[in-house]
Amino acid sequence: MNPETVSKADTMLMKAALDLALGNLRQGEFPVGCVIADGDAVVVRGRRTGTAAGSGNEVDHAEINALRRLYDTRPGIDRSRLSVYCTMEPCLMCFSAIMLSGIGRIVYAYEDVMGGGTGCDRSALPPLYRDAQLTVVSGVLRENSLALFRRFFSDSGNAYWAQSLLSRYTLDQPISH
Repeated sequence: MNPETVSKADTMLMKAALDLALGNLRQGEFPVGCVIADGDAVVVRGRRTGTAAGSGNEVDHAEINALRRLYDTRPGIDRSRLSVYCTMEPCLMCFSAIMLSGIGRIVYAYEDVMGGGTGCDRSALPPLYRDAQLTVVSGVLRENSLALFRRFFSDSGNAYWAQSLLSRYTLDQPISH
């Protein structure tokens, strides 16, 4: 994380995404929350759905749900001014959808070692993706997000991605005090 690129608004908006993730955790859903903001104002929110009780829904990611709300409620907004705040690094599907939407910035808390898309070599992608103007900021409130994922993977009742690389990596992360 580059501290010079993280503002007070970034911290505040990531806290809003973390609140959504905490709500998910309490409902037995994977703790991913997403906020799309214009400056320091929340435009839409989304949360991960379809994971409770081990369901394998791989479409209703927090970012996709937030983008759907954005298109439904704010179709004319200048998306290049917007930032996406996610408690977990967007996967390839979500990263691609964010790029195609024209959103200018992604800020995420916790890295997805199993499926994160922000580190892909965009220079090797077709022009539609390669030429997208997008800034990525990682690690904002990482420890807060890590704590939610640790709680999720520590609960034997949560079967979603149990025993996966992400689960093992998360549970092996040191706890800071």
